[in-house]
Amino acid sequence: MTKKEEREFIFQKFEGRCAYCGEELKKGWHVDELLPVRRNMKWNIAKTKYIHDGTYEHPERLNIDNQMPSCPSCNINKHSMSLEEFRNLIQNFIISLNRDSTQYKIAKRYGLITENNKPVLFYFETQEL
Repeated sequence: MTKKEEREFIFQKFEGRCAYCGEELKKGWHVDELLPVRRNMKWNIAKTKYIHDGTYEHPERLNIDNQMPSCPSCNINKHSMSLEEFRNLIQNFIISLNRDSTQYKIAKRYGLITENNKPVLFYFETQEL
């Protein structure tokens, strides 16, 4: 399979939707590893930043079966977290919004936001494979 065919296969896993939030994928969508593949980083003195050294913590996870279609915001927020770490991050968004966001608190007072305590369920968990 060519790289382009692999990417199309991944895109079609959930019919062009993000595996996590279910949003329709748009140009610039990402490929995420469900089980994280952490890039090994090395300090580059000349660039004064860490750069990927070409190796991975779990290279065996770099395969099409572990790759999921993702919208950029889900992929960037998931980063190299496990699925449960990502689920917990999202579950705690309401806590941080209530603590840190004046706009959120005002919108909530005006009835524009209704909170619920339902568990985070990812889109791919609701789909039959």
